[in-house]
Amino acid sequence: MDSRATSRRTFLGLSMGLPLTAAMAACGTSGPARPGGGTGAGGGGGGAKATYWFLSGPPGEAVRTAAVERFNKADPNSGIELTAVQNDAYKTKIKTAIGAGQAPTIIWGWGGGGLRSYVRAGQVEDLTSWFDQNAAVKDRLFPGAFGAATIGGKIYAMPCETVQPIVLFYNKKVFEKVGVQPPQSYGDILDLVKKFNAAGVAPFSLGGQSRWTNMMWLEFLFDRIGGSEVFQAVFDGEKDAWNHPASIEALTRMQELIQADGFVKGFSSVTADSNADQALLYTGKAAMMLHGSWSYGIQQAQGGDFVSGGGLGWMNFPPVDGGKGDPSDTVGNPGQYLSISSKATPEEKEIAKRFFTTGVLDDQEQKEWIDTGGVPIVKGSDGLFAGSEDAEFLNFIYGVAGNAKVFAQSWDQALSPTAAEVLLDNIAKLFQLSISPQQFATNMNAVIGQ
Repeated sequence: MDSRATSRRTFLGLSMGLPLTAAMAACGTSGPARPGGGTGAGGGGGGAKATYWFLSGPPGEAVRTAAVERFNKADPNSGIELTAVQNDAYKTKIKTAIGAGQAPTIIWGWGGGGLRSYVRAGQVEDLTSWFDQNAAVKDRLFPGAFGAATIGGKIYAMPCETVQPIVLFYNKKVFEKVGVQPPQSYGDILDLVKKFNAAGVAPFSLGGQSRWTNMMWLEFLFDRIGGSEVFQAVFDGEKDAWNHPASIEALTRMQELIQADGFVKGFSSVTADSNADQALLYTGKAAMMLHGSWSYGIQQAQGGDFVSGGGLGWMNFPPVDGGKGDPSDTVGNPGQYLSISSKATPEEKEIAKRFFTTGVLDDQEQKEWIDTGGVPIVKGSDGLFAGSEDAEFLNFIYGVAGNAKVFAQSWDQALSPTAAEVLLDNIAKLFQLSISPQQFATNMNAVIGQ
């Protein structure tokens, strides 16, 4: 199991749906024996068959499998043969299969940079006209989920599953002890840094050794200062896009926050994969933490009565004074994505599209994702939260995702693997104060479009 993928995408479900030891043991599901060959439920009957590969392991595998089984039962003469593949193996196998022209009919993915590489090679279907003809399918989903599915103004994937925005968490008990209120602006954050340091509490927890945790700060500062178009220019491959004045300002403010002791001492040696950053928040050693919505489940599972006792607070990242960004926008994982292989037969493509229409995120699948602690990317799914003990948090996540005009995908997923690695390396250097904002921009401009 990819530990980072677990922390960022599935840990909320692991903590709520299974004992952790059982969940980890279940991640050893084997991969496919052959391209398109099924290891799980297949379609019945003797008609055409589509194939579908996706990630194995809890909580997602069971939910995805059940959705396919329901679809096949409803249409037994033309079904879907599915294959569950372990995370790391999947990334290699799907890339190899697509490159060899042996992709499954339905390709599960994260959208963004990976999808763009498939589009450039002509390996996935353009679904724009299909969505135009099936407006009801598109209109029922969160609009922000389509950003990572859209390349060059055209839609190449069906958003699916759940949404995971980045959230500003805070320890209510620490705030009460110091006598302060949650920040309403970035200026308030700077004031709180001084007050928490004076009280001997780290203002922010940060698992800086993991690098992508640092990235979340830049994602919000870029957005709140310059608006969503600043990173969009990078994603679109515009020359010298990292030199935008708002980019330099965000990078400069980031280093100023570090120099003001905004983060726990030694943050560069704190790891997110071990959840050490989470522990600093729920034990009261840090007052706040910027992290993915999956952090709620981690703190609930490992923080004793911290969550159940009402100690955890949460909010969207506040606006930056004078910034151009919309404070309702967010960043993180706007969904997961299903594409259709351009090499599939017309019959296989038709089955996939019927699955998109009637099988993806049906009422039962929505309920099953909610049972894992997830928020389905369907408008109105909040009507199913009432029976959950986590309804308050789920409603908050639903509101953030549903109200965001722009839900920007995590940068390391939006960019190509090559550019993403350069990004993470330079973010680490920026946070260690070993390079300047301009040096960061210059280094990143060198890999734009790669």
